[in-house]
Amino acid sequence: MSKKDIDKITGVETTGHEWDGIKELNNPLPRWWLWTMYACIIWGIVYVILYPAIPLINSATPGLLGQTARGDVAIAITDAKKAQSKFLDKISTMSLEDIRKDQALFEFARAGGKAAFAVNCIQCHGSGAQGSPGFPNLNDDDWMWGGTLEAIHTTITHGIRQDTDDDTRTSDMPEFGADEDFGKENIAKVANYVASLSNVKHDAALAKEGAAVFEESCASCHGEKGEGSQEVGAPNLTDQIYFYGSTVDDFARQVTKPRHGIMPAWAGRLDKNTIKQLAIYVHSLGGGE
Repeated sequence: MSKKDIDKITGVETTGHEWDGIKELNNPLPRWWLWTMYACIIWGIVYVILYPAIPLINSATPGLLGQTARGDVAIAITDAKKAQSKFLDKISTMSLEDIRKDQALFEFARAGGKAAFAVNCIQCHGSGAQGSPGFPNLNDDDWMWGGTLEAIHTTITHGIRQDTDDDTRTSDMPEFGADEDFGKENIAKVANYVASLSNVKHDAALAKEGAAVFEESCASCHGEKGEGSQEVGAPNLTDQIYFYGSTVDDFARQVTKPRHGIMPAWAGRLDKNTIKQLAIYVHSLGGGE
C-alpha cells in the first residue's frame, strides 16, 4: 500500500498531482452540496417523465401529465372569455345609452374600448387620442360629424370617405383653385375672412371683401357665421381647431386644393361588440356630446 502524501501546511491529503511544486489537495465536496446535486438530478429525471421535455423531429415527448404552457394559456383565455361573456352578452343586446347608464357595464365597455383603441386607432389619433395634422383630436368637444354616442358609433362603423362602404360619411370641399372664375384674388379674400372668424392674424381689408365671397361660396356648408355643420361634415371655422394649419396661407392652400382625410370603416373588421365599446370609450374621453 502506498503511503499517503500529506500536505505539511494544511495537513490535508493530496491527490498526488503536482505542478511546478504546487500540489493539489484532496478536499472532498461538502455533503450538503452532493445531496443537492443528487436531488436536482432526480428532479430532472422526474420532470422529463412527467412534462414535455425531449425534442423530437416535429414535436416533443408529451410527458405523462400532458401539460404545456400553450395549453395553460388556452385554458386561461377560455376562462377569461367565460367571465366576460355576461358583460358581452349585455353589450350585444343593449343600446349605447343603456350601457352608459349601467356603471359596471360602462366600466367594462370603456376598458374594452381602450384596448381596442390602442390596437386599431392610435396610429392616426395618437396614444392619448390627441390627434395630429389631418387627424382629429378626440378629447375636445369639436365634432365634424357629431359627438353623441350614436354619431360616434356610426362614424366608427362606416368610416369617412370609405369607398367600400355604401353608408360611409362623405363630404367633399370643392377645389376652388381649379375654378378659373373663382380666381386667386377670391381665394386670398376668403382665406383672410376665415382667419378673421377666429382672430387669426389676417389682412382686415381683404377679410372684409372675403365676407361676401364666403357667403356666396362657403356658407351653404360651413354656415353663415362659419360655425360648421355636422350634417355634412363641414368643420367649425370659428374655434381655432384646424386640421391642416392655422395661418392665412394654410387656409388658402386648403381652399385652393383641399385635402380630404379617409377613416376606415370598421364594420367587418371588428365585431359589433368591439365597435360599441370603442364608441363608449371615445365618447368618455371628455369631448362627447
